[in-house]
Amino acid sequence: MSNKSKLAIRGGEAVRKQYLPYGKQWIDDDDIQAVVNVLRSDYITTGPAITKFEEKVANYVGSKYAVAFSSGTAALHAACYAAGVCEDDEVITTPLTFPATANCILYLGGKPVFADVDYNTMNINPSSIRKLITDKTKAVITVHFTGQPVDIDEIDHIAKNHNLIVIEDATHALGASYRSKKIGTFSDMTMFSFHPVKHITTGEGGMITTNCRELKEKLVLFRTHGITRDRIKLIDDHGPWYYEMQFLGYNYRMTDFQASLGISQLKKLDHFISERKKIVSLYNRAFKDLNCLKIPSINIDRQSSWHLYVIRLDVEKLKVGRREIFDALKAENIGVNVHYIPVYYHPYYQKIGYNRGACPLAEQIYEEIITLPLFPSMSQDDAFDVINAVKKVISFYCEQ
Repeated sequence: MSNKSKLAIRGGEAVRKQYLPYGKQWIDDDDIQAVVNVLRSDYITTGPAITKFEEKVANYVGSKYAVAFSSGTAALHAACYAAGVCEDDEVITTPLTFPATANCILYLGGKPVFADVDYNTMNINPSSIRKLITDKTKAVITVHFTGQPVDIDEIDHIAKNHNLIVIEDATHALGASYRSKKIGTFSDMTMFSFHPVKHITTGEGGMITTNCRELKEKLVLFRTHGITRDRIKLIDDHGPWYYEMQFLGYNYRMTDFQASLGISQLKKLDHFISERKKIVSLYNRAFKDLNCLKIPSINIDRQSSWHLYVIRLDVEKLKVGRREIFDALKAENIGVNVHYIPVYYHPYYQKIGYNRGACPLAEQIYEEIITLPLFPSMSQDDAFDVINAVKKVISFYCEQ
């Protein structure tokens, strides 16, 4: 878009003078003090704060166990290992996600198989999963896109009929619920992320929740080089100093000061989600009747935790494409984004044999979506700035 056309949309002035990002962490004095307390203690790497954080997350979602990791990606890698994913195994997942969801399959020599999505919810479609199952399929990795849970019961039914492990990528869904039950207990393993734009943050960090003790023990060893000090599990025993590396694991441990930040953040999680919902309510009311734009579709039997607010453009009614709308909103100082580029569009995936056209609905959705700012410290004025900018740009380019 030319500078001239941007000025025409703005009418000479942007809606906002200061740039508004699409996401942002909320760190307060209690969080800072929690980290300081650990930095002044005897443990700053792996100590008691890790165990406490794991227990609190498990209690919050209702799972028996939780295992902390250095990142969400590390947690997904560990989950695939614990699921037994090996070379040439196939794992079905969605293309509308960050590459880490699929990369964790490749790390173990497996093959990601991309299932198409439901056009309304943008979540993985169970019917598409069913069609892709072969004798090589080992697992399914679902993604609760934007924070709205997938069709868990139907996917669980498919998995049980075919003896598949289900891993939920719930990076968007901490605090979300499906049929009045929190995400984190339904499947074999559920992964949460604590990246700064997520619901709570530890800087970087991730967590796997599970109800299976065997999976929990594999996860714990995987994050610590495959090393155990458990005397019962030792193959040999040279004395009280002795430990054994029993398989090739990784150093995926979270630090105690990260965990202490997570503990402090978790106390505010419900408040953070409530604030997100207030912004969503303002957006929904403002945009529900706006031509050339569709608001998110939410199933009535689930509660989204609203990690992202993604609008859909009616591209057939617009005078321009998504790129021009995106650039115009940026010119208004609104920090829009796009979530996500279909994974198999990326050059690396193209290089290893994936082609466009595999998931037509996901590809169509990609051409329509724009993510608007949404984070708990946004003010009402921030939200109205977003609303005014969107109305201004869409009205300018919409075929009335």
